[in-house]
Amino acid sequence: MREYKIKKGYNPDIEAIIDKYFKAKGDICKGLKFDVDGIGKIDMKQDKTILFIDIEPPKKVCSDYSIIKKWNEFLFEATGKNTKERKKDFGKIKKPK
Repeated sequence: MREYKIKKGYNPDIEAIIDKYFKAKGDICKGLKFDVDGIGKIDMKQDKTILFIDIEPPKKVCSDYSIIKKWNEFLFEATGKNTKERKKDFGKIKKPK
């Protein structure tokens, strides 16, 4: 499971963004599960300023790389952070000893 921090002062409508990109509906605060071709089964939940996303990869690998661009665009709209900023955040996560 990955944690994506939402940019300070940025207040997106995550449910509307999920509907826009993946045509899935539900309550993001309670948890939302949906399938996306090329990505797999996605389990997503929002807790204040953090998005928790767990992905179970598909059994069949998809060779359409446009899904990666779509996923990155979704994460940018949902968190307000570009790929470089998200990568920097992952470097700050403390690893258990």
